Amino acid sequence: MPGGFAVDAALVWTLVAFGAEPAPATATVIGYRVVTDWLPLLPGALVLSALIRAKVL
Repeated sequence: MPGGFAVDAALVWTLVAFGAEPAPATATVIGYRVVTDWLPLLPGALVLSALIRAKVL
């Protein structure tokens, strides 16, 4: 992920600067990362598994 932790820290800092509490801001950024980075891996892993079991790969 380009930028890594620094981008997430900057996003939390920006949310706090605009008036959000630190804990909900951090939870929001973590939730955003899960939805945009990790959740899309699930369908790909399922398709890869199905292709391997079907001996396509």
